Amino acid sequence: MGVSKFMETAANRDYSKSWAQPGSFPWIFQQPKPVIEGRPCSVKDNYIRCVKGEQPYWMPAYFYESNIVWPDAVEEHPVPEVDGYDWWGVYWEMVDTVGGMITKPGTRTISSFEKWKEELEWPDLSLPDFEADGKKIQAMLDPDRPHIYECVEGIFERLHEMIPFDESLCAFYEEPELLEEFFQKMADYKIESCDKIFKYYGRVDGVLYHDDWGTQRAGFFSNEMFREQIMPATSRFLKFVKEQGKFIELHSCGKNIQYVPEMIEMGIDMWTPQLGINEPDFLHETYGKQMTFTFPIEIAPGMEEGDIRKAVRDFVDHFGGNGRVMAWIMTDMTNPQQDVIARDELFNYSYEYYNRLYNR
Repeated sequence: MGVSKFMETAANRDYSKSWAQPGSFPWIFQQPKPVIEGRPCSVKDNYIRCVKGEQPYWMPAYFYESNIVWPDAVEEHPVPEVDGYDWWGVYWEMVDTVGGMITKPGTRTISSFEKWKEELEWPDLSLPDFEADGKKIQAMLDPDRPHIYECVEGIFERLHEMIPFDESLCAFYEEPELLEEFFQKMADYKIESCDKIFKYYGRVDGVLYHDDWGTQRAGFFSNEMFREQIMPATSRFLKFVKEQGKFIELHSCGKNIQYVPEMIEMGIDMWTPQLGINEPDFLHETYGKQMTFTFPIEIAPGMEEGDIRKAVRDFVDHFGGNGRVMAWIMTDMTNPQQDVIARDELFNYSYEYYNRLYNR
């Protein structure tokens, strides 16, 4: 099978220039962040201490204290992120109300799952100019922050982006052996793409792996089916990442508490649970010594400085004990000073808190 027209487009793109749309999520991720000053150790080292449960000096402010490595040369979404095709031939549409993309309803890149071996055109990763893109992205990364590769469209997600969702789920029952072959080949692809990132994008400290596994009420799969069909290929891919010395954060939407033992078994260091449907207290109390979590500090519009600082202190007192929680400060975006106040209190109060906790 020859090179697809979608990979031809990718191969001919000038990746030395920026392709992200200003104001989009990739563009926001790629922009330089201000230097963080006045910390007792590097922001990177403290972040990794929290990820691995190694007695951090302060509680990290999630997202603000990290740099996201979002390559233009990995076209899991259209580049730029406007309505169009990715390099798999999947058509995506931008949903302005949520600021993100979804696959166009009815999209189908193969006639049926049973024919994926004959019909599916896999990306040829020798074609994009990862080196030029890597130099461009590296130039915008703060060396003091951790650098985290945003590895989107996971092994299961990619399946249901190619064919309707119901057909994807039916494959678990109707074609389990063929499904295993598909997932293992997708793991090969993920390993190859990560290898490119680790080679060309400078220092990469961790991988933020995306694969949504659940609904608002529960996971898509029983735990038995998860172990049988999702874990083997996913574990092999994640094992490769860990062997390269990277930590692993999971982005998995849905009420996925039931899979936390499997997450830990697969070597996942950290999970940011979807807000509102996963119980932070249960996760913290049950698994908080084995895995790091990100939980929200929700700052209401109009909240005054004293109340903001109290909310932050209460959060640290409640979740700080294991040294394995990061704070996602969620404020009124029209009032950036709220975020400044919350971050200031988070660093100063949690620094004192951990000094007492660890007898420093």
